[in-house]
Amino acid sequence: MNYTLADIAKKLDAKLIVPAMLDSALVEQGQITSLATLANAGPGGIAFLANSKYLQQLSTTNASAVIVSPDAAESCQVPALVMDDPYMGYAILANLLDSTPKVACGIHTSAVIADDVILGENVSIGANTVVEAGAQLADNVSIGAGCFIGQGAKIGASTKLWANITIYHRVEIGHHCLIQANTVIGSDGFGYAPVKGQYKWHKIPQLGSVIIGDHVEIGASTTIDRGALDNTEIRDGVILDNQIQIAHNVIVGENTAMAACSVIAGSTVMGKNCTIAGLVGVNGHINIADNCVFTGMAMVTKDITESGVYSSGMPVVPNKEWNKTNARVKRLDSLTKRVKELEKLLAKN
Repeated sequence: MNYTLADIAKKLDAKLIVPAMLDSALVEQGQITSLATLANAGPGGIAFLANSKYLQQLSTTNASAVIVSPDAAESCQVPALVMDDPYMGYAILANLLDSTPKVACGIHTSAVIADDVILGENVSIGANTVVEAGAQLADNVSIGAGCFIGQGAKIGASTKLWANITIYHRVEIGHHCLIQANTVIGSDGFGYAPVKGQYKWHKIPQLGSVIIGDHVEIGASTTIDRGALDNTEIRDGVILDNQIQIAHNVIVGENTAMAACSVIAGSTVMGKNCTIAGLVGVNGHINIADNCVFTGMAMVTKDITESGVYSSGMPVVPNKEWNKTNARVKRLDSLTKRVKELEKLLAKN
C-alpha cells in the first residue's frame, strides 16, 4: 500500500519540513512506496536517521524524505519528517509498509483437525498442520504449514504461528503473539534422577506446562521447556530472539527482552523489564531483580537483588595478547602463594 508524504507525516505525528527550493504542495502529495537505508533509498523511498554515525549520509541520500530528530533537521537536504524518536517513526512506518505474506489463507484441505477442536472465527490453518483433540484456537488465529498443536493446547486471539512449529499438549498461548518458524514450546524439561552407584539416569516425567502471556514474540528455533510440576511462564510483552533455550519452571517477567543464543536454566525467576544480550548464560534456581541489563556473554551465577547493568564476558583481543594473558592467569595460584609468604616475612619483621 502506498501513502503520500502528507499521510505519513500525519500517521507519525511528525512535522514535515520541505526545503525552500521544492514545491511544498507537490512534495506533500508525493507517493512513498518503500522504506530503505539512507545509502540505498531512491525516489519514492523514505529513510531514517537514528544514529549520528550516519549523519554525513544526509547530504548524499536519494531518498524522497528522511525521518530525523530536531537536532539533525538542519543537515537534511531533502524533505524531513521531524520527530523526537526517529527510530520509533521507522518502526511505525515499517508496519504501515509491511509486505509480509499471510501465514495461511483459510483452512487447507490437507490439515488434520480433531473433531472436538474449538475454532474461533476467521481461523487460518496451513497445509499438513495437525491440531489434536481438545485444542482451542481463538478468533483470527493463523497457523502456518507443517505445525503440530498438541492435545488441549490453547491459542489466543490474533496469534500467529509460522511454519513447522510444535506446540505440545496443554500449552497455553495468549492473544496477539507471534512465533517464528521451527520453535518448540512445551517439550520435556531436563529432568532426570541419577541411579545411585550406576552411570544411569531415571527420567522424570514433566507434568507441568508452559503458559505464555499476551503480546509475546518468540524467534525462530527457540525452545521453551514445560515445567516439572509447576508451569514455565513467559509473561506479557516478552520478546525472545532466535535460538534461545528456556528451561523448565523458569518465569520470565513482563516486557523482558532476550537476544539470540542466550539460555536460562531451570527454576530461575527473571524479573520484568530486563534486557539480556546475546550469549548470556543464567544459572538455575536463582532470582533476578526487575530492570536488569546483562551485556553479551555475561554469566549470571547467583541472585541479582538490585537493578543495574551487569557484565562478565571478555572482549576479543589479538591472539598473542590473549595467550600472554592466559599464561599469566595460570600463574596466579603460585603468585598468590608467594605474596602470602612475603606477607608472613614482613609481619615477622
